[in-house]
Parts: sequence; structure tokens; C-alpha cells
Amino acid sequence: MKKFLCALAVLSLLVCGYAWKRTVQEGRFNISGTVTVPERLVDMAQADNNACAIIVKNEADVPVAIKRVVDPKFPLAFTLGEEDLLAETVDGNLKLEVQINNHGQLGFIKQGDIFGASVTPVTPHSKDVVVQADKTMGRVQLARNAKGNFFRTAAR
Repeated sequence: MKKFLCALAVLSLLVCGYAWKRTVQEGRFNISGTVTVPERLVDMAQADNNACAIIVKNEADVPVAIKRVVDPKFPLAFTLGEEDLLAETVDGNLKLEVQINNHGQLGFIKQGDIFGASVTPVTPHSKDVVVQADKTMGRVQLARNAKGNFFRTAAR
């Protein structure tokens, strides 16, 4: 009987240790997945000095976590953890959005930016989330025959 109770005690300690280790590793916020870009936009998305921002928003469209990757290569694997959080508490359904640009401003979609969002809501512990950045405002083009532009004015 003593052997059985000792074995039961050791087994319960192992189970408790495993559960504690798992909650410490996962924490209260851990989302991982992949950002994909369609082939027609890959060259534009992987251009020099681009940044890919992965934004997690709550149901009220308030950002609760942000991760930036400079000079991304697609498909891009990502993991957002507690170090990426902006808010104290995170619960409920969340929205995952992606913005790829070279101006660094988030929330403002400009000409030449690529963006997208996850199709389904995510939770604070979602795994294998796939986000496709498949929308764009078009390519940035230089104005032709622009007289009096900044560079001509500054050179005088």
C-alpha cells in the first residue's frame, strides 16, 4: 500500500510540474502562424526597406499587440508573445491584421501598401494562423513633368 501511495504522489507531482511548465511557457498570450503574399505581390512586398507589421486588435478595433519584421521574406512565420503586448488584459475574440509598407506608419493605408487580415477570429492562444496579405492600394509612381518639385526648389 505504501508503494502505491508513493507512486501516486510522484505521479501527481510530475503531472503538476508538467502543467506548470506548460503554462509558464505559453503564458497568457501566444499566437503563431504564417503571413503569405500572392505571387503577383511578392516582389513588391519583399522590396528593400519594407516592414511587415502584424497587428492584433480586440473586438473594438483597438490594437492589443504589434510585431514588426524589417525586410521580410514570404511566406513569413511569426510568433507573438507577451513581449509584444500593448494591453494589460487580452481576452475574447481577436482580429489579426497585416500591413506591409516602407513608410512605417500603421493604420494609414497609402499608395503602394500591401495589407490583409485573417478570415476567422483568433484567440490569445491560437496556433497555425494563416494571414494572406493580398490587398494593395497600387504601385507608387513618380509624377511626370512636375515643375517646381522639391528637388528643383531645394537646388536653387
